Amino acid sequence: MASFISAAEAVELIQNGQTIASSGFGFAAAPEEILAEMGRAFRQKGRPRDLTLVFSSAQGNSKDLGLDHLAQPGLLKRVVGGFYGVTHQLLDLVSSNHTEGYNLPQGQITRLYHAIASRQPGHLTKVGMGTFIDPRLEGGKMSASAREDLVELVELSGEQWLLYRSFPIHVALVRATTADERGNLTMEREAVRLEGLPMAAAAKAHGGVVIAQVERLASAGSLHPAEVVLPGYMVDAVVLAQEPTGGHMQTVNRYFDPTLTGEVNSPMSRVPPLDPGPRRIIARRASRELAPGSVVNLGTGIPEGVGADLGERGATNEVFLTVESGVSGGIAARQPEFGVATNPEAIIRHDDQFLFYNAGGIDVTCLGFAQIDGQGNVNVSRFGDKIVGCGGFIDIAQNAKKVVFCGTFNSGGLEVAMKPDGIAIKREGRHQKFVEQVEQITFSGEYARQTGQTVLVVTERCVLKLTGGGFELIEIAQGVDLQQNILDLIPFTVRLSPGLRQMDRACFA
Repeated sequence: MASFISAAEAVELIQNGQTIASSGFGFAAAPEEILAEMGRAFRQKGRPRDLTLVFSSAQGNSKDLGLDHLAQPGLLKRVVGGFYGVTHQLLDLVSSNHTEGYNLPQGQITRLYHAIASRQPGHLTKVGMGTFIDPRLEGGKMSASAREDLVELVELSGEQWLLYRSFPIHVALVRATTADERGNLTMEREAVRLEGLPMAAAAKAHGGVVIAQVERLASAGSLHPAEVVLPGYMVDAVVLAQEPTGGHMQTVNRYFDPTLTGEVNSPMSRVPPLDPGPRRIIARRASRELAPGSVVNLGTGIPEGVGADLGERGATNEVFLTVESGVSGGIAARQPEFGVATNPEAIIRHDDQFLFYNAGGIDVTCLGFAQIDGQGNVNVSRFGDKIVGCGGFIDIAQNAKKVVFCGTFNSGGLEVAMKPDGIAIKREGRHQKFVEQVEQITFSGEYARQTGQTVLVVTERCVLKLTGGGFELIEIAQGVDLQQNILDLIPFTVRLSPGLRQMDRACFA
């Protein structure tokens, strides 16, 4: 039966050299008080040290919370993560080679927990083929000290696969809302469900411990059994948050908002509209690719605006909007709260969402892009020494039936004048997104061509389509000079579609 202890006592359960798995999505459902105590204990006592940290999505606030508490030389020996974008100090630790750093697809880490729990040699999949995860390229290694191969190319029944190799997990850190006296956990006030169950099972399979942070305690038998997400026999220790408004925030900005859990539905009039400009143009054009009844995934950044555009037009219920965290329906929150949604229809587990995604369940995904080359390769994960991580991008982009990459044509000072039916380019951005060769392959254009995937690139001035012979320009905004504002700025050949047309005027209204 679970013991009820302080965060300091919980950290004492963690031994030097162990592997720790921590769950959270941004700041949602992050065990903040336990992570903070781990960092404090190392500073004061020098332990625990030499840990391996595993996470699918980073927990933090882009400043000093979440996993950044652990960003101390000596505390971490190895880091294996999916998305690093909100953990700048942890990224600095990896970039400076103070710890071994690996970046694996977010969804594959959630599914790897299942393989570890089942004592299988690893998780077998095609996700990552042709990208920097492929061991024939980089193998997901982020630092010079990362020498061990965590991903292996194997052949089975005449086909090539990637094997994400299993490793023991000794401690699972999870978060819930309520724990009863027997250690049963519910998540009724959490905006996401995540992958606490397979994480806990993975730790238990190797004789490890499961430590849960909760907001409140309840008597035995008082929790509804259908709401229990982790039964008491899988929980070893429960830590009651001492500062719920700080260490147990629902999101990075909100202590608790019932519209994020479905307890209360917010009037759609409260959803902020998109500001006029390139981002709104792109979101409006991308939303035209969503057929009624389609299952849609929205990525972070400009794609977040697709949901807002649907809300403005009263078309939210025409499609099934999903976010990789496991949230479906409603209006997806924008950064820095990406991963939760106002008025969600369903909140399922993180790993189950990727199970559906990896099975080809997404009809259309709208994702951002930072670099695109003539082969159709896309980079969103690394730029020189700046590491962001692939997150769920590889899982999603590789398996969706249609991919709509959304982004401004260039960035860094881009100025666009709005017209009722088009735009005028006042100043080009300093940073070109269309390049001769991407710095890192997060999406493989060659793999997309092999699988017959539909790939579009939507910008504020044009729309391109990936074909067997490269990119084809299929739409152009009124007021844009084809040669000067498009072709001269792309360092590879773009074919003009015989049916080249103007972008829908409604995108600019």
